[in-house]
Amino acid sequence: MNQFLLSNLLMVDMFDKLYNKLDGWYTAFILKLPNLAIAILVVVVSYFIAKGVTKLLNKILSKHLTDRSIRSIINKLVYLIIIAAGFFIALGVLDLDQALTSLLAGAGVVALAIGLALQSTLSNTFSGVMLSFQPKIRLGDFVETNGYQGFVTEINLRNITLRQPDNKFVIMPNSKFIEEAFTNYGLETRGRVTVTCGVAYGSDLREVERLVRDAIESNFEQQQGENMEFYFTEFADSSINFMTRFHIDYVKKSQMFQAQHQAILLINDIFAQNNINIPFPIRTLDFPKGFMESITSREKHPNT
Repeated sequence: MNQFLLSNLLMVDMFDKLYNKLDGWYTAFILKLPNLAIAILVVVVSYFIAKGVTKLLNKILSKHLTDRSIRSIINKLVYLIIIAAGFFIALGVLDLDQALTSLLAGAGVVALAIGLALQSTLSNTFSGVMLSFQPKIRLGDFVETNGYQGFVTEINLRNITLRQPDNKFVIMPNSKFIEEAFTNYGLETRGRVTVTCGVAYGSDLREVERLVRDAIESNFEQQQGENMEFYFTEFADSSINFMTRFHIDYVKKSQMFQAQHQAILLINDIFAQNNINIPFPIRTLDFPKGFMESITSREKHPNT
């Protein structure tokens, strides 16, 4: 009997504690209702703010970024940042400071682990974003870097793609491209080409200069501020060398090669028409006295 009464008392005490606990939670919930409403409102408002900001940002980025994948990742990052900020503010409104601190600490540890594990990938990603905002390189530009040259056909979050003149594609990590110097032939529509040649000693040098100037200026139009240049550069072993420089439309290497090809044909033709010799290297051999006679004698008498 006593054991039965004891068990009943224990059960009543347990239910009393449970009731008191639930009653305390209910009272706390009622007291927190205004804060909870404000927290929900903060989350909802942050959601609409994130939507509006990303929509506006997408319009701005579409004017400066041609790569949709990069625009998408930037919009998602901004969206997540605004939503996370609203969530943390809501936790602060609910006086969950300890939970907020734990979440921030956990997020920091996770971010550090992800950063270490994906260091190379993140480097390429940020380099891709930087390249997309870089005004010195655009899709379609002809660039030269790291021993490769070609047209920029794609810039994404991992790599940049170059189409070489032989129609082969080079896939280069963004981080490697952005860390090295590169030449962009597409930034200016005009460029200067140099052609070198030599004439024989005894040639009329002033006549040579006049002929080359007339040929180049009549076939390669120079715009305002551009000048065709001609310089004799050295007394070489078998020729007097010169170079001529002039401007052409030049946004890719093939245009330079074509201009040099045309200029060489022009110079060769006018020199041939005016009897101006383009010499080739000549080597004079000086043999000791009697050397040739000994060679001839051996040929006539091979057994001696």
